[in-house]
Amino acid sequence: MAIAAIVIFVVAYVLIASEKIHRTAVALGGAGLMLLFHITDAQKAFFSTESGVDWNVIFLLLGMMVIVSVLRQTGVFEFVAIWAAKRARGKPYRLMVMLTVITALASALLDNVTTVLLIAPVTFLVCERLALQVVPYLIAEVMASNIGGAATLVGDPPNIIIASRGDLSFNDFLVNLAPLIVGLMVVFCLLCRWLFRSAFVYDEDRAAEVMALQEKEAITDRRLLWQSLTVLGLVIVAFVLHPVLHYEPSVVALLGAGLLVAATKVTTEQALEEVEWLTLVFFAGLFVMVGGLVETGVIGDISRAAADATDGRLGFATMLLLWASAILSAIVDNIPYVATMSPIVSDLVQQQPAGDGTVLWWALALGADLGGNATAIGASANVVVLGIAARNGTPISFWQFTKYGLIVTIVTVALSVPYLWLRYL
Repeated sequence: MAIAAIVIFVVAYVLIASEKIHRTAVALGGAGLMLLFHITDAQKAFFSTESGVDWNVIFLLLGMMVIVSVLRQTGVFEFVAIWAAKRARGKPYRLMVMLTVITALASALLDNVTTVLLIAPVTFLVCERLALQVVPYLIAEVMASNIGGAATLVGDPPNIIIASRGDLSFNDFLVNLAPLIVGLMVVFCLLCRWLFRSAFVYDEDRAAEVMALQEKEAITDRRLLWQSLTVLGLVIVAFVLHPVLHYEPSVVALLGAGLLVAATKVTTEQALEEVEWLTLVFFAGLFVMVGGLVETGVIGDISRAAADATDGRLGFATMLLLWASAILSAIVDNIPYVATMSPIVSDLVQQQPAGDGTVLWWALALGADLGGNATAIGASANVVVLGIAARNGTPISFWQFTKYGLIVTIVTVALSVPYLWLRYL
């Protein structure tokens, strides 16, 4: 059974990485084979907290997608983009800094895939008005989304998986990772000045045209905007107050989504039409496949091998996990990687003295989130942006993205080393 589980998982992994077959179809096929060959069963696949679908992850994403779907209809994201362009006075580098910072902040509060879906189309509009190359801005934004998303529980899908498996709260991510991410964003903005220097061509006439735009006109429904922002604010506050309220983030997100749909004129159909159903189904299939590895003891064997290799040396284990996660997340999407590694890291954490092993979760999160910037297929947000660019007639090649991504990943992961070592080790 163990061999069959490994073969199914490895083949699925290769197909996901190759993108020859849609990843959702691969995940569902892999899950179906796990059930077909009795590697796992329906009870364990759908109801087990250790080896089944993690419904906390699924419903947290669903709730946040619904909230963002409603918020998108207000025009607030277009407003922010025009506001940023005017504050930058049409200066190309200043505009890039503004857009990347906005993207990073939005990714920390929402999720990076949703953020780039909303920011990218607006970037085309602004760059067209300023006669700027749009590709450097798109690449910078998606990298900022991956960096900014690492700061919070809901910012990057791998973090949601880590939080669920490691029993970590919204505040845990905020306190432990946000300070580092702020520093990394400062470094990233400075890097952009060098990496994309050839794209910063200032056109004074075009800049004057942008300055004449009225960002307030982008808001299409002020009442809905305030309703949406109020609910989103309440949801974020509830995330922060988790230690007091004891409501799971998934419950908070679903309550917020339900309240927003019920209290506004937005219909249920409108609220659900922007939900990334394929992503949610992909997660479900992936969890079933990973559950098959847990049930057959493969995960346990890997955990013991990893523990033997590190020989109880927490510092070595942390650094190994950080860099290995960055490298592997560059090769394949960081979502299936973290889904696979999280039960292994959970076992390693339990083998450490109480509280000490938590640093392993931060190493996994940083390695996976920052490593996702290295290549065009390293993170879901990357794939989304490349698709948007292709549909708008400005395709971004794998190597065009990767030549920038490798530099950003090496610098940001290297800066994470002293942070983890000095703070936790």
